[in-house]
Amino acid sequence: MLNFSTLNKQFINGEWRQGKSSNKLQNINPYNDEVLATVNIATTEDVDLAYQSAFEAKAKWDKVNAYKKRDILENAVRYIEENEEAIVTIIMEELGGTRVKANFEIWLVKNMIKEAATFPLRMEGKILPSVEDNKENRLYRSPIGVVGVISPFNFPFFLSMKSVAPALGAGNGVVLKPHEDTPVTGGTLIGKIFEEAGLPKGLLNVVITDISEIGDAFVEHPIPRIISFTGSTKVGSYIGQVAMKHFKKPLLELGGNSAFIIMDDADIDYAVNAAAFSRFTHQGQICMSANRILVQKPVYDKFVEKFVQKVASLKVGDPKDPNTVIGPVINNRQADALRHLVETGIESGAKIALKGKIEGRLVEPTIFTDVTPTMTIAQEELFGPVVCIMPFEKEEEAIELANDTRFGLSGAIHTANIERGVEMAKKVHTGMIHVNDITINDEPIIAFGGEKQSGIGRLNGEWSLDEFTTFKWISIHYGQRRFPY
Repeated sequence: MLNFSTLNKQFINGEWRQGKSSNKLQNINPYNDEVLATVNIATTEDVDLAYQSAFEAKAKWDKVNAYKKRDILENAVRYIEENEEAIVTIIMEELGGTRVKANFEIWLVKNMIKEAATFPLRMEGKILPSVEDNKENRLYRSPIGVVGVISPFNFPFFLSMKSVAPALGAGNGVVLKPHEDTPVTGGTLIGKIFEEAGLPKGLLNVVITDISEIGDAFVEHPIPRIISFTGSTKVGSYIGQVAMKHFKKPLLELGGNSAFIIMDDADIDYAVNAAAFSRFTHQGQICMSANRILVQKPVYDKFVEKFVQKVASLKVGDPKDPNTVIGPVINNRQADALRHLVETGIESGAKIALKGKIEGRLVEPTIFTDVTPTMTIAQEELFGPVVCIMPFEKEEEAIELANDTRFGLSGAIHTANIERGVEMAKKVHTGMIHVNDITINDEPIIAFGGEKQSGIGRLNGEWSLDEFTTFKWISIHYGQRRFPY
């Protein structure tokens, strides 16, 4: 049965074991402070064993028939479907996700694994002509080797699986380090799923640990060739630099400051609902969340009035309550950071259209209006239920405002003129942007990734297959080359 008492250990070399450290990690329910599990954290020795296990198991995985690999990944989907209610409960209890959020995350995970299940049958190469007579060039697509995955706390089940499943499908071994606040949803749950699916022993390993225990060992270890990290830009920048120092490829999915643009011909009621979903889903703890809502002046007052009414109606509280839309943020540090950002916004002169209370980890929505581009709340990622609304006059100004950020992950444009929306979208410096939709979009076969300080690399579909594989050129000369000396 899937529960915290069965998923509170390290998963290394196909065995469930305690970490070798005497230090313990308490897994806390962010809503009610219940201790869900206690875990002895992994040491550098555990990390080394995990990487060694993945490396050795990868050599065995190479010999498994591609169709068998596909079957194992499809088995993982079936196991999730058979245990879906238990996984919903784990998500609600460990990270304060609502049932809507949990179901959405599970749906994303299943789609991602289904796409990864096609990878073993897509490991094709090429035969290409040569400039030399009697010569043939062959390109072989091969697994990169072993991939280290570091996942965040907000969508840990999906954002771990987003790298784990494609890496396995492409033939690699994997070591996964989940965030310390979500060790089960982002870590050991995934280990259990693939264990039950029939994945070879040691191919996937999960280490629950803390940087204070292992330092940079997870990134610096000589075995992994790729480090896939999802999280903040600050931490991602550091991890990327450490990885590159050791000639490892970093895949970085980092922070965002998405603009949600509303033109004066937009369907305002629809835009209100889309903006609310884009900002407040999972308490706004999503990298693609709409941080800045840019509204053309003729409809600015109308939008603000309707948006405030909508947001004020959102229930804040117990994530297990089916009526709750906004549950707790993940930890006290996040709540304190949001409190500071709200205070900063007030001090900088932004107007408040709705002021929410912050009680423990429950953060009620706050809406700032008439925000100017230089304000801290307009420049920083607001990783919680706080949002800025900014007026603009002309299309060019909206684009300029949208681009006035060091981030470039997602965005949205609402307008009745579809082609105008598309032309505007082309001018916004972001990896993804959606016309008449929400900012929170992720599909298993569409390139996902950011520009500027929002990341490096693209995942999903053929892009994940490319990221987690490499090409080897083998040439054959059927005759003899002539030499100049």
